[in-house]
Amino acid sequence: MDFALTEEQTAIFDMAYAFGQDHIAPYARQWEADGTIPKDLWPKVGELGFGSLYVSEESGGSGLSRLDATLVFEALSMACPSVAAFLSIHNMCAKMLDSFASDTLKSRVMPDILSLNTVLSYCLTEPGSGSDAAALKTRAERNNEGYVLNGTKAFISGGGYSDAYVCMVRTGQDGPKGISTVYVEDGAPGLSFGALEQKMGWKSQPTAQVQFDDCKIPADNLVGTEGDGFKYAMMGLDGGRLNISACSLGAAQAGLDMTMQYMSERKAFGQSIDQFQALQFRLADMEIELQAARVFLRQAAWKLDQGAPDATKFCAMAKKFVTETGSKVVDQCLQLHGGYGYLADYGIEKLVRDLRVHQILEGTNEIMRVIVSRQMLSAR
Repeated sequence: MDFALTEEQTAIFDMAYAFGQDHIAPYARQWEADGTIPKDLWPKVGELGFGSLYVSEESGGSGLSRLDATLVFEALSMACPSVAAFLSIHNMCAKMLDSFASDTLKSRVMPDILSLNTVLSYCLTEPGSGSDAAALKTRAERNNEGYVLNGTKAFISGGGYSDAYVCMVRTGQDGPKGISTVYVEDGAPGLSFGALEQKMGWKSQPTAQVQFDDCKIPADNLVGTEGDGFKYAMMGLDGGRLNISACSLGAAQAGLDMTMQYMSERKAFGQSIDQFQALQFRLADMEIELQAARVFLRQAAWKLDQGAPDATKFCAMAKKFVTETGSKVVDQCLQLHGGYGYLADYGIEKLVRDLRVHQILEGTNEIMRVIVSRQMLSAR
């Protein structure tokens, strides 16, 4: 049992970290104020192969493992978890298309997706179906020309910003077996967007409802087989849960690093505050928790790579544990900064706001407990 990263994995982490520090971190606060990420960032990310992290090499992707991908997101989130998480969504969609789309669709859209000249959004959640995703109501009716979509998707990162949308829609009966996946390109007739949501965190990601009003798409834009869309969506979520956990981990590590630097400079009662044992114990607790979270995350990623039968359970457990640990750590970092932690200039309060949503998306942490407990009980 070897817990060390390989030389290649270390190089992947270092490359992602250097890119984040050079091209994202200096601008993260301004992008948050602007409420958007400049589109010209993405082709630069694509040049590193980060637009196709686990798309197969045969399809022109990077062909990395899920464990490798968590290293990319951990490193990038040390610059900005909002930007890193948005890239995770694109990669989840790209993998779904690589795995299930027809050769015709892939030959038409994948080159620009891999280079990040096309940025993707994932559309599952609706105003009336969040955790109960199989209750979605957006319909796609087949006709001689293709599909006609009607309905609304909610809380969509990249709504009105992205170039295409991987959408779960109802083509048949109620329940999961009536759901299919379709590819909707920006500019499709009948596609529109709601107003931008005003959010607590992830403010650099434009978020809006995606609306379909007799939205017409070609028949070739069906991804895979009708009725299998819910299965595709759930398969994507295991990896998505790992990635969002990695974003929590990297951001919390960055927060701890900033806190240690601040504490070495901040003086109180005649000494730097990192010399007070009570505060040293807090630092130790955060280090212990982050190291435990890192090992747990990488074990879950390894299980998913190996196709282990309990991989979904471990992805759910890791998502619950790591995202809650990340939020707990950055909250403690803010506390150790005192009043300065509450100011935007120090960057800590942004981490507190950005990481809070990680306990909600990619399946709420309550749903993670449901997944774990069901698998525990079914194994009796």
